[in-house]
Amino acid sequence: MMKKLLVGISLVAICILTACGNTAKNTTEESKATEHYPLTVANYSKAEGGSTWEKKDQVFDKAPERIMANTRPAAELLLHLGLGDKIVGVGANFGAVDKAVENEYSKLNILSNEYVGKEVTLGTNPDLVFGRGGLFDNAEWGVGTVDSLNELGVKTYVLESSVTGGTYDSIYNDIKNIGEIFNVQDKAASFIKELKDRQQDISSKLASIKDEKTFAYLHTNDPKELFVYPAHDETFFNDAFKMVKLDNIFKDETGDVSIETLIAADPDVLIIPNWDGSDLTKVREEIYANPKLSSMKAIKNKQMYIVDYNYMFGYGYNTIDGMEALAKEMYPDLFK
Repeated sequence: MMKKLLVGISLVAICILTACGNTAKNTTEESKATEHYPLTVANYSKAEGGSTWEKKDQVFDKAPERIMANTRPAAELLLHLGLGDKIVGVGANFGAVDKAVENEYSKLNILSNEYVGKEVTLGTNPDLVFGRGGLFDNAEWGVGTVDSLNELGVKTYVLESSVTGGTYDSIYNDIKNIGEIFNVQDKAASFIKELKDRQQDISSKLASIKDEKTFAYLHTNDPKELFVYPAHDETFFNDAFKMVKLDNIFKDETGDVSIETLIAADPDVLIIPNWDGSDLTKVREEIYANPKLSSMKAIKNKQMYIVDYNYMFGYGYNTIDGMEALAKEMYPDLFK
């Protein structure tokens, strides 16, 4: 009888201690959250129809619970920080897949394969709209301006990488900020380290390449209609290609660039986009065979490369995937 009594007392004691432990843990977590918020994060806003981004702080009283990500890369970034359960909608479901989070991404609420409008965005009842800056607009393809969303009580976070002046290093600041907003700083720091290590690896592999090559971007998949996009204000785009020692030959060009100007500039490399993962080998071969371009060294030397659109204009961390793949294609001997 005494033995049974002692066992019963022990079980009660264990339950009490466990409950106390959980209570203490919850209290500690709540205390940390209370100390962390309210949190002010420097971000951006742009007037409707405007072209200039201005600084605008966002104040968070707590971690957002319902996030609308306006592009696939934006959603994939959140998944890397363990925030998948907070994503209520994803727009612009196109571009290269990040295999590391492919399974988690497949479970998300995909709103459209195209850009989505403000009505669809608000239909997810978000408390945070997150992602590419150019999509914060009241046009039919935009999620709404920052100011209009804020007036409705919806917080916003415009990726620093996606505004004029942004670079690949801006990604690290974006990840740090998201870590702060959601109080997941350790995960953010770990992901930043992972990306920086990969960037350093590319740099080390290409250390023997002393001179940058010039490149031009042909914004087309139609070999009969070549369109040169100078990407003058695309600072993220231009900075990303420096990872593989490529310099946009038209980065200072503010007007249109004709095919005649392209031929005269004679860049070392040509880049064409892939929007949907199609095999563009035939398109590339037809451009190589274009007699009008035959004098160009990029054509003679077979220096035309296909890069996924999201790696160039997704303004995301996964641009490093595209640059790494491009480096391996350009310099295969250095990656053996």
